[in-house]
Amino acid sequence: MKERSKPKVKRIDPLEPLKMEIAAELGLLEQVKSVGWHSLSAKDAGRIGGLMTQRRRRNG
Repeated sequence: MKERSKPKVKRIDPLEPLKMEIAAELGLLEQVKSVGWHSLSAKDAGRIGGLMTQRRRRNG
């Protein structure tokens, strides 16, 4: 008897709009849309993460 696999549920990240906004400000949005987040360098990804943290602290 086959086990039924659970349907995969895609989690919605509440910080995604902020991440996209910062990527756009840094001129990386087109790269992210065409190739994906994995295409960013560690430096660019870190810059986005750092700016997200700053804004969340400032606005939070």
